[in-house]
Parts: sequence; structure tokens; C-alpha cells
Amino acid sequence: VQLQASGGGLVQAGGSLRLSCAASGRTLSSYALGWFRQAPGKERECVAAINWSGDGTYYADSVKGRFTISRDNAKNTVYLQMNSLKPEDTAVYYCAARPGFSFTYYRNQHDYNYWGQGTLVTVSS
Repeated sequence: VQLQASGGGLVQAGGSLRLSCAASGRTLSSYALGWFRQAPGKERECVAAINWSGDGTYYADSVKGRFTISRDNAKNTVYLQMNSLKPEDTAVYYCAARPGFSFTYYRNQHDYNYWGQGTLVTVSS
């Protein structure tokens, strides 16, 4: 499966962005999905994850209450709605997919098989 992330850009602190990750080649309906980010000089971290059925989600403490992950299997797309953005949210954001009908979401980047190319989010103060 090929993943294409989009929606990044420059936004002021307090603003919002919605990232999209569209898949081609396979349907995402049987995949667990995740959004990761990597800031300069830092390790890649999972900010949100969702299981294949969409009823199990995970959020990093740093984004809880501000970010929302969702999936639209009909559109073969996963989204990350980001509200109340902070300068520390500045990073390259990546989407990832792992095949399988597990009710588990995955937070470890090594659990994912497929990655999008990344989209840059810059939050100015």
C-alpha cells in the first residue's frame, strides 16, 4: 500500500490544521493506522493511533484533547485534526499503516509496515 500525506503548512499558535493520508494500492479498512511526528533533533514519536475498526484510539499526552484521529474507509483515508496548535507541535508528520484485523492500536513505529512521505507542520508563536 502507498500512503500520501498532505495538509501540512504554516499556522499561528492557537490555529488548526487537518492532515490527510490517502492510501492507494490496497484498502485501508483492514489496517491499523497511526500518525507520528519528528521534530529536528528529536526521535520520532506517535501522536495518535487508531485500530482497524475505528473504535480504539490512542493519543500522546502532549496532544490529548487537541488532536483527533479518524478514518474514512470509504475514502481510504486517515485524518489528523489538530486544534489549539502550539509551537512545540512543529515537526514533520508521518502516517503509517499496519495490516491486520486486530482490535489493538499501535504506538511503536516498529509495529508499522508502511509509511507516508511526511508533511511539515510549522507553528509560529
